[in-house]
This record gives sequence, structure tokens and C-alpha cells, in this order.
Amino acid sequence: MQRRSLLRGLTAATLAITALSAPLPGHAADFPERPINLVVPFPPGGPTDALARRLADGLRQDLGQTVVVENRAGAGGNVGAAYVAKAKPDGYTLLFGTSGPLAINGSLYPDQGYDPRQDFAPVIRLGHLPNILVVRQNLPAADLQELIALAKREPLFFASSGNGASSHLAGILFNEKAGTELQHVPYRGTGPALTDLLGGQVDMSFTDVLTALPHVREGRLRAIGMASAQRSAALPDVPTLAEQGLDGYDVSVFFGIVAPAGTPEPIVQRLNTAFTHALAIPEVEQTLANQGIVKADDTSPAGLAAFIEAEVPKWGELIQREKIALD
Repeated sequence: MQRRSLLRGLTAATLAITALSAPLPGHAADFPERPINLVVPFPPGGPTDALARRLADGLRQDLGQTVVVENRAGAGGNVGAAYVAKAKPDGYTLLFGTSGPLAINGSLYPDQGYDPRQDFAPVIRLGHLPNILVVRQNLPAADLQELIALAKREPLFFASSGNGASSHLAGILFNEKAGTELQHVPYRGTGPALTDLLGGQVDMSFTDVLTALPHVREGRLRAIGMASAQRSAALPDVPTLAEQGLDGYDVSVFFGIVAPAGTPEPIVQRLNTAFTHALAIPEVEQTLANQGIVKADDTSPAGLAAFIEAEVPKWGELIQREKIALD
């Protein structure tokens, strides 16, 4: 009896040692063994694409492999996101996601083609690009309270880069919180919207700080407030809308890296470490600063998962309440 007990104990110990020494799932111990594909779900040339390419250069130093940036644009980011969601979960196909494909689009498109909370393995939340409320230079409102008072006396029009875009949702949320009735004027992109704002055809816009920055500095647009939870280092003297009385107002475009659901945890952690190191490279930090991007406080995979879990219903409820639809 004692001999059998001893044999059972030795067998259990042997199995435990074998499990500990077994190869990590998905060959994670040797990951990566070939180039990694980083899918940007938007056309080349924008801030998302620029940041992805800068990060790709930094990742090569840590991973020892080339990171290829591939642009798969369409349907507000859904085309590229769906492609990654259906890819093999081995860590070699990643999505450079933003607020649209990872939080907003599911409430706008009848068939998004994937579920951002179920079909991805979160890797890292990189940061966010703050939005800013700017008005035409000759609008008679110097701060938020004057703007709200003016909007309640006469009709004002805000430009967006299109129905369902964050610049559109920002105006809708503003109306809810401020008790105003700003009229929405959708454009096909940020460029045309900004052109009409500069020309005085519309009164204001909730655009990203990178786009607005040169026009604010040169006095062609007036900054009313940051549409994010914190002030921007690019315009430190511009208070947030929340500081000026619009409690809880926060509309920013966030950036996050996700892999297909089922990607082995060791590979996710390896990628998280590599992206964390890349974000600390001086050239990458400078790119973030130049674009007005604020690095995330929590860069853990769990942090991104929790953030997406909160963002999806936040925008879904707003879209449903206001019956927002695409063109």
C-alpha cells in the first residue's frame, strides 16, 4: 500500500514537471518566428496610419521581426476589423483599432461582421486623441457658458466628418448635456468640414486637437474647450468642457491593439510588452506629442478589455436614444 502511494506521488510529480516544461501554446516561447501583420482599417496618410508605422519601426527592435502595416479601409473601419477577427489566432495578425471599429460601429451598421467584445483578444490600449470644440473666429462667444447662452437664443450649426463619426456624436452628447439644439451638418471627411468652418459657413466643430491646433494658434479658430477628460499638453491653457460645467463630458478617439480571439495568453503578453517598450522610444513619444495623442494610463490587456466593455454601451445608448443613422 505504502509503495503504491509513493508511486502515485512520483507519477503526479512527474506529470506536473512535464506540464511545466511543455512548449507554450501556439509556440509562444519562440514567438515571433516570422513578420507580423498590423492592419490599419483606414486609408494611408492619416494620424492612425502614421502612428502605426512609427510603432512598427519600434516593435522591430523588441521583437526581432518586421512588422508590416497593411491598410484595409472601408465601412468606417469594419472591413479591416472583420478581417482580423477572422484571422488565425496566432499573434501574427493584429488590428490597430480606434473608437469606430472597436466601440461605435456596432450600433450604426446593421451587420458589422464581428463583435468587438467577443471576437478579439485585447493587447494594449495605446492612448487617445482628444477632441476640441472650436468655433468660427467671429462667433460672439468667448467661453462655454456664452456659447450655450447664444445657442439658446439663435440656431447654431456644427460640422462633422460624417454621420456616426465621433465629431457627430460629440455634438449630440453636447446637446444632451447642455440643453441646446445645435444643428448637425455632416461632411464627407474632416477636411471639407474644416474648410467650411474656416469660411464661416458653419459655426463650430468638435474636431481632433491635431487638426485644430494650427488654426487655433494662428487665430483663425477660437477654442472653447477640450472635449476630453483632461487638458491637452498641446493647448494647456484651454480648459476642458467638464471644467466649465459640462460634467462628465468626454469624447476622444482612442487607439488600441487587438488580436483575434483565442490568441494564446503568453503571446498576448509578449505583444503587450513589445508595444509598451515601443511607446517608450523617444521617437515614438515625439510622434505622440506632435499628434496631440495622450498615452493611456493603463496599458494592460485587461485595461483595454474593460475600456471597450464600457465604451460600447456608452455610445450604443446615445445612438439609440437619438436615433442616429448613417447616410
